[in-house]
Amino acid sequence: MEETKDPAAVGAGMEADRPESAQELPPSLPSPPPPPSPPPPATPETSELLQPEPSEAKARQLLLDEWGPLGESLLLPPRVTWTLLLQRRPLYRNLLHSPNPEGINIYQPAPPTRPTRQPLEALGNFRGWHIRTELLHQNLSWTVKQQCVNLLAEGLWEELLDDEQPDVTIMDWYEDSRLDQCVYELHVWLLAADRRTVIAQHHVAPRSPGRGPAGHWIQVSHVFRQYGPGVRFIHFLHKTKNRMESGGLRRTRVTDSSVSVQLRE
Repeated sequence: MEETKDPAAVGAGMEADRPESAQELPPSLPSPPPPPSPPPPATPETSELLQPEPSEAKARQLLLDEWGPLGESLLLPPRVTWTLLLQRRPLYRNLLHSPNPEGINIYQPAPPTRPTRQPLEALGNFRGWHIRTELLHQNLSWTVKQQCVNLLAEGLWEELLDDEQPDVTIMDWYEDSRLDQCVYELHVWLLAADRRTVIAQHHVAPRSPGRGPAGHWIQVSHVFRQYGPGVRFIHFLHKTKNRMESGGLRRTRVTDSSVSVQLRE
């Protein structure tokens, strides 16, 4: 990453699978909210549909070039083909929709912002996000954005998720807006097929480091490993702090959110 980011801030929240006292989360782990309906999986572009379908051998070679060598234990069930995997590419890609809805570049400080009375949805492309507001005290509020990823619909399969248990990597960047001591929270649940049973979870609410200029980006990331069989959905939810001022709402921005699945080396 470039020097415009604060090296001391990179990697905030990487260690904890459960809230710690310094993170000031409730002593009991929050339950996943009622799950939003997962959006349909991405469909191929028209130009891709016009391309001749590669052979199984060619599709396998293209994916091996992209993913690297696969373990000998990784076998495809009959219903999963290499050409289907090449089309869907369920591994090593961001499974979230609109990960950068406001088009903000993390390689530069967050651009200056003024209080606005426009709804968040009018400020970018938030397709796939379910958005709500939580009112707090002293003119503060949370913007809550969430997505629920259907892993099977994205091209993964039961045997891979249950037997191989590939790593699930979560990453996010939020603005150190200094609107409050804590301006960001991340909550992620790995859920079973009923979308309510929690198999693994991660929660973090970092405090502002108070170093460097306001507006620099802080990275939050976590990797789920050896989480157990049965995972079918990933519920991703983050919260950013707002403050109501005379000219409208001043917000904490967030960008480059990602959920991806990788084979363990």
